Amino acid sequence: MTSPQDSVPPCTHPYIPNAVPAVRQAMLDEIGASSVEDFYADIPDGIRLHRPLDLPAPLRSEAELTRHMEEFLGRNTSTRQALSFLGSGCYQHHVPAVVDEVVNRSEFLTAYAGEPYEDHGRFQALWEYQSMMAELLDVEIVNVPVYDGFQASGTALRMAGRITGRRRVLVATAIDNDKLSRIRDYVRPDHDVTVVPVDPDTGCADLHAVREALGAGDTAAVYADTPSALGIVDEALPRLADLAHEAGALFVVGCNPLTLGVLAPPSAYGADIACGDIQPLGLHQSFGGANAGFIATRDEEALVAEYPSRLFGLVPTTVEGEYGFGDVAYERTSFALREEGKEWVGTAAALHGIGAGVYLALMGPQGMREIGDTILALTAYARRRLAEVPGIEVPYGGALHFADFTVRYTGGRTAAEIRAGLKERGIFGGVPTGEHEAAYCVTEVHTKADIDRLAATLEEIVK
Repeated sequence: MTSPQDSVPPCTHPYIPNAVPAVRQAMLDEIGASSVEDFYADIPDGIRLHRPLDLPAPLRSEAELTRHMEEFLGRNTSTRQALSFLGSGCYQHHVPAVVDEVVNRSEFLTAYAGEPYEDHGRFQALWEYQSMMAELLDVEIVNVPVYDGFQASGTALRMAGRITGRRRVLVATAIDNDKLSRIRDYVRPDHDVTVVPVDPDTGCADLHAVREALGAGDTAAVYADTPSALGIVDEALPRLADLAHEAGALFVVGCNPLTLGVLAPPSAYGADIACGDIQPLGLHQSFGGANAGFIATRDEEALVAEYPSRLFGLVPTTVEGEYGFGDVAYERTSFALREEGKEWVGTAAALHGIGAGVYLALMGPQGMREIGDTILALTAYARRRLAEVPGIEVPYGGALHFADFTVRYTGGRTAAEIRAGLKERGIFGGVPTGEHEAAYCVTEVHTKADIDRLAATLEEIVK
């Protein structure tokens, strides 16, 4: 008598069916691939590992695994343990206790994207999130979150490309290098990305250069971030919208939703598609970010048809005259179309949408205004205070900044050296953006005393 494992062919895993060589080969033949290696052809050789993972010896019990992981996690120092001025896309904000209380309820935490028919509470919670985001953004349509803000930007640009039938994308404001890399990768099959350098003196969009770049008539979208990677709220945003529309392109704006209690939403100055990350809305930093991306547009069929992700709304039931919360235009999604879908979108970020919805409901319009005013005031104070430190310059003085801002070191020490010096003194900050430049960030969690401590520490290190 043979055991089940006796029948497993060599080099296979007993619980992974596609590890069987014949099964794997049949799958490769079906899709026309010569080997699994074909799937990794787009990954540059320079960032591939070329060796087995450095894993410990097998741990034989749950207790051993728990001890091993606790040892690893104990090496972390969080931004709640140190004074942190890190930003650039992952921000330290106060997360009200009620947000964690709601998202950790079992009916939300364990439900998978609201798939069970009885899970209408999750449908309604996401509809409430979409409704509050739509009010904040002054639009009619907001999606159930995609994975993160980077993907939201890439998806918004692909939507613009499908609508216009054009290939080129212009980036008109300063953009984070990681975000640009993700956008390039995401749109690469269909679009070429051209970055128009910003004015080196002001840090704002160079309108003349943008106008020239649009002259070829092949641009699908003009893309701008507000605040930009430099933390600047660019006064040229309405003019960028005009230039895009004059050239037959769409205007796509990535924005920090926490600014919208004090700043006009992208729709107010001509954006066709707004997008961004909801991490600032009640989501923890989580050592890299509990991220989720939003996409927002006006209610036009041409735009709505290009959304790849779910849209919850009030829909008719099987009982005449009765309505419930459910999918709107479900047939356009990758969930319905599978491999024939315009894009594939997963469901991992839906819980973050519920968290952001709780945060928005708790804050209300007045709370959003107060937190925006606070961050604007603290940002202005931090820039002014650091500019007083000998050996430091704070450029782009004529522009409004929100949370993020740039510092230049003129005393001879590099940004990497100064960052290391800050870390030794229990401060996270000064992420290098050049040999002698760094990015800092302040939010509502900082106090005047925190900023003064940073300035005093920098003065000690710089000189």
